[in-house]
Amino acid sequence: MSPSTSPRFFTEREVARHCTKDSCWVLLGTRVYDVTNFLRMHPGGEALILRRSGKDISREIEGPPHRHSENARRWMEQYYIGEVDRHSGSEEAQTLRERRNGHTQTEESSAKKSNSDEEDSMYNRCSPVDMDKDLVDWRKPLAWQVGHLREKYDAWVHQPVDRPIRLFGNAFMEASTKTSWYWVPIVWMPLVIYLSWYCYTTLAKGTSRIEVTSDFSMTVHKYMFPVLFMMGWFLWSFIEYCIHRFVFHMKPPAHNYYLITIHFLLHGQHHKSPFDGSRLVFPPGLASFVVGIFYLSLRSTLPEMLGMSMFVGGLCGYVVYDMIHYYLHYGSPKKGSYLYSLKAYHVKHHFEHQKSGFGITTTFWDHPFKTLIPDENF
Repeated sequence: MSPSTSPRFFTEREVARHCTKDSCWVLLGTRVYDVTNFLRMHPGGEALILRRSGKDISREIEGPPHRHSENARRWMEQYYIGEVDRHSGSEEAQTLRERRNGHTQTEESSAKKSNSDEEDSMYNRCSPVDMDKDLVDWRKPLAWQVGHLREKYDAWVHQPVDRPIRLFGNAFMEASTKTSWYWVPIVWMPLVIYLSWYCYTTLAKGTSRIEVTSDFSMTVHKYMFPVLFMMGWFLWSFIEYCIHRFVFHMKPPAHNYYLITIHFLLHGQHHKSPFDGSRLVFPPGLASFVVGIFYLSLRSTLPEMLGMSMFVGGLCGYVVYDMIHYYLHYGSPKKGSYLYSLKAYHVKHHFEHQKSGFGITTTFWDHPFKTLIPDENF
């Protein structure tokens, strides 16, 4: 709803009727929110919201046990649809409400007609952003705009919105930044399976050895492959943490247009629109650079079969990382499960603790590096 549009009015009975997965409304005081599209994104699970559908959730927002962040409250405003009229029982009030709603609907219809077909197809399913007051023009590609935000960029990029982002005007460049989640296992898992078979069968020949000294060497048996595989996976978890913390969350200098643009393309756009499903996993082309560097680093520092065995474990860890990251945004894990706690942890990273909580598949590395998000019940 546009800020300049008069609010619609609903009776409490009307609000209470919207209590299903197909139509879920909640109240904050007298303000009505349609959170249907947010159900599966909620870190506490959709059941937590459905139990409170049609009711005032002000106490839950304020806590305890969990006091929602300012970003979470700002996020809620994207689903605002109107006000509840607590005195709507009288015939006069009902008539006034219907007149107001009719007037609002007329305004909304006129506004929709004034938009172009292209703009409608791109934005009509998204949450509202004030086009006149926002720091960027959402009608245009954002990649070349964000660098001009300078010192305002860091605060702007960490105020998430629920709408898709267009990075480039060129259709090919734009398409190259988007990837459906299933392409990650389709591209990389055949390689993981083949290299796993190759490493195991090669080690089974008993010809792979480690030279401890010039006079002494050890045979690497095939039974070592699972150990080397898991060592590679563990190494990837450390790389995952370092990339997320030191590359994706670098704070670009306010005066450097190009570093701000690079940051936004790498990770800033994900924090601005965390539920843009087409940009939750790495495009295989971009990922291949990281995979290639990982492979060459292991091959140059370790004997061939050791390096290859650890590489394939790390590659499998990367695939699992991308799949888990997607699931943390769009999945609904069972309460009390490991993925449930990870989802809550990751959402807190997006909405409240952007300078901590850098682990995705595990919080292990947040402990020694002291970037652990404080535990808090949901």
